[in-house]
Amino acid sequence: MHEIHAQRLTSRRIAPIRPVPDILEDASAGLLQAPRSLPPKYFYDDRGSRLFDAICETPEYYPTRTEEGLLARHAGDIIALAKPRHIVEFGSGTARKTRQLFDACQRRQSTSYWPFDVCESMLLESGQQLVEDYDWLTVNALVGDYLGGLLHLPRLDGRCLYLFLGGTIGNFTETQAGEFLRDVRAVMKPEDFLLLGADRVKEADVLHAAYNDDAGITAEFNLNLLRVLNRELDAGFRLDGFRHEALFNPAAAQIEMYLVSNCGQSVRLGALDRTLELAQGERILTEISRKFTAPGLEAMLRRAGFDVCRHFEPGNGYFSLLLARPQ
Repeated sequence: MHEIHAQRLTSRRIAPIRPVPDILEDASAGLLQAPRSLPPKYFYDDRGSRLFDAICETPEYYPTRTEEGLLARHAGDIIALAKPRHIVEFGSGTARKTRQLFDACQRRQSTSYWPFDVCESMLLESGQQLVEDYDWLTVNALVGDYLGGLLHLPRLDGRCLYLFLGGTIGNFTETQAGEFLRDVRAVMKPEDFLLLGADRVKEADVLHAAYNDDAGITAEFNLNLLRVLNRELDAGFRLDGFRHEALFNPAAAQIEMYLVSNCGQSVRLGALDRTLELAQGERILTEISRKFTAPGLEAMLRRAGFDVCRHFEPGNGYFSLLLARPQ
């Protein structure tokens, strides 16, 4: 049994086609000058990935269950239109929501799944569970940072359905989102499809609650970034020296998440041989999460070279799933 699973679960590393800043570069550029910031990719070590899964279970965090509900309702239509031989997912995490698509595939020929993420242990753990649960599925885990470019992706025969779910497109600036979507477009064949999940503009109190859950899991997730910095930078951040803050910026239509210094403090960054001086109340931006309108999403895809085939949304308009193909 384990030999069969091993044959259907493989892992390979993907080299970036352009330099991807590592944590030393990002910390040097983002922490040592104001306004201070770090990219959100460093949230997702093994502990951070598990904390994010816990966030998805909180009653306040509507995006995951809304997107999952859309996938449950429309997976059959999506698979019938895309007819994928391969499903390639960027930032796959534990592939929790992707199972809705696998369920819709079961009546079709065998499908290969290509999850692409930075955490190899999580990819292999979730991949092992998938090949146990779907005896027809082959999982080829791709380990790397997809932000470094996609032209080293395997060339796959047959139709591909590319997935970018979870509203992650909102973590990019407008320029970054356009560049990423054009990168995806560049590797797609004319018959391939892209399924994009994106969060929508809505009431500020709903957004605020989603990123400030009563159980404090999002706060723990944000503060876990300090553990990552301590480990990777030989740093001296004290978790009790900071607090989580998330707020909605209506002018930019985005959630902004910060770590806020509780006091004036000096933090040694051993790997950089520098000391970070923080004033009381000073903030480190750790994530943006842009929110979109339906017309804005379709326009963004058109600018990147896509035609929108279907646009799925719930009755309250909280979230969008867009199925698109190259123009």
